[in-house]
Amino acid sequence: MLKTLKGMFAGANAAVVEEDERDASGKPKVTLARALKRGWLEVWYQPKVSLQTHNWVGAEGLIRARHPEAGVLGPGAFLPGASEDDMLTMTEQVILTALRDWNDCAALGMPALNLAVNVPASAFVKLPIAQIIREARPKSDQWPGLILEVTEDQIVNDLKMANEVANELTRQRCSLAIDDFGAGYSSLGRLRQLPFSELKIDRAYVTDCHLDKMKEGMLESMIALARRFGLKTVAEGIETHHESHKLQGLGVAVGQGFLFAKPMPKADLLAKISNTTGKRIVPQARPWWQFGAASA
Repeated sequence: MLKTLKGMFAGANAAVVEEDERDASGKPKVTLARALKRGWLEVWYQPKVSLQTHNWVGAEGLIRARHPEAGVLGPGAFLPGASEDDMLTMTEQVILTALRDWNDCAALGMPALNLAVNVPASAFVKLPIAQIIREARPKSDQWPGLILEVTEDQIVNDLKMANEVANELTRQRCSLAIDDFGAGYSSLGRLRQLPFSELKIDRAYVTDCHLDKMKEGMLESMIALARRFGLKTVAEGIETHHESHKLQGLGVAVGQGFLFAKPMPKADLLAKISNTTGKRIVPQARPWWQFGAASA
C-alpha cells in the first residue's frame, strides 16, 4: 500500500494515492469518505437561464470527484452508500465553496448571478446552516443570496424544524427551492409551510413535453400552483429548443439543461462570464485539492 501524498500545487492532475479497492472489472471503487479525505471533490456549476431573455440568472452547484486515475466522476459514482456524517461534511463544504465562488463571479461583472446548492433535509436539523452562512456569506450589498435546493420527499419529514431554520436563513438573504417537484408525493400546499421561493420541475415532466399532452396538462397544473403561491418556476433537464419553447409558452420562468450548458468546472464558468462581461481580470484560482482535503 502506498501512503497518501497530498498534491501541494494548484491544478495538479497527478497524485500519489493509497491503492484503491477495485471492482470486478479492475476499476477503482470511489467512496465519498475517500474523496473527502483525499481532497478529490470539486463544485461544478450548471447555469440557469431566463427563458425570456436567454441571459444567465443563476447557476446550480453540483458535486464532482476528480479521481487521479478514473478522472471526473459524477455523484452516482461515489455517493451511494455514503454515511450521513460524510454527507453533512460534504454539504457544509459545498455551501462554503459557493459562498466564496460568488465573489469571483461578482469580480468579473456578474454580481446578480444567484448560486444554488443541493442540501439534504437532515442538514437542516444536524448542521448549523444559518450560522455557517451568517459567518461566511459575502458582505457585499450586491450579493443576491444563496438558494438551498431540497427535494420535496425529504423535507416533509420534519417541517417544524426545517421551518425554524428556513426563517433564519431568510434573514441571511437565503431562500429555499423545492427540487425535483413532481417526483415525490407531497402536496405543494403542505410544502408551503416553508418559505420556498422557487419550484424546480422534475425533468420527467420536461422531456418531450411538446409532444405529450398528459405532461403538458401536468405542467400547466404545477405552474398554476406555483403562481398561486408566488413561486418562481424552473424547468430542469431541457435538451431541445422544442422543449424550451413549449415551457416558455406555458409560463416557466427559468430553464436549466444541456440545451443551454452542461455542468462545468468553476474555471470554465468564470471564463464564460468574462467573455460575456468583457472583464478580463481573472480572480485568483483556488487549488481543487483545498476542497475538503484532510491532512495526510
